[in-house]
Amino acid sequence: MKTNKKFKDSVFTSLFSDPDLLRELYCALENVSLSPETPVSINTLENVLYMDLCNDISFEIGDKLVVLIEHQSTINPNMALRLFLYISKILEKITRGRALYSDRKISIPRPEFFVLYNGKEHFPDNETLKLSDLFRKPEELGLPEPIYPMLELEVKVINITEGKNMDIQNRCSKLSEYSKFIALIHKYLEEYDNLEDATKEAINYCHRHDILVEFLEKHGSGVLGMILTEWNTEDAIAFARQEEREGERQTIARNMLLKGYAPELINEITGLDFDSIKELASASNLN
Repeated sequence: MKTNKKFKDSVFTSLFSDPDLLRELYCALENVSLSPETPVSINTLENVLYMDLCNDISFEIGDKLVVLIEHQSTINPNMALRLFLYISKILEKITRGRALYSDRKISIPRPEFFVLYNGKEHFPDNETLKLSDLFRKPEELGLPEPIYPMLELEVKVINITEGKNMDIQNRCSKLSEYSKFIALIHKYLEEYDNLEDATKEAINYCHRHDILVEFLEKHGSGVLGMILTEWNTEDAIAFARQEEREGERQTIARNMLLKGYAPELINEITGLDFDSIKELASASNLN
């Protein structure tokens, strides 16, 4: 079955696109209580996608907080930088039309950052990534390193794999059900060695055991399309990372062409323009 290109959202972002669920999720992550009347406004940037797959949810709570949650099945050390670039765009959107050069102080919501990890590789229950960990050291110029960085952003990385951080999952039932659903797909993949069959079996199990039933009924076959798109994207990322260690972008692009990846995906990963990709395809007799 081919993946349908109309599926932009991941299962996670589609599931948590409801303001009430986002409020519950935030309270579970921070172990706090908010009134059901506390307004939640989703402001996710639709034009900031990685390979046409949206894994991010940005929302404001009561005009006081702006929360950015990213769901990932792989972890990399550059998450703080990615979220810094993202929050810059969000704040630009929030402050648009305000007098930035006015003599009056502008009030902006306090940002908080989370990455929810749900992958196969071992990862701690909790970890904090800092933007300052990526800074080059000023001592290399003979300058003293400041005690505190002038710019900082901290990301709370939380492992939501089934069985991990159960205190958080118990406070948000939909998060627990989502983790169970993903765990079922991994389980059935070992049995069927086919993602489509494994996902269908996981969906059937969820229907029988009252897991994400309302969500699965609402989205129907769309859930299967989202899963196939997510897994294909993750495979492409893993493949690119492996090839990146070996060197040149053209080598990565050529090998991706041989594996049948679309030119759009190759462009996104390698940065090569479409004419160069076309030339590589011609040289490799892949047109």
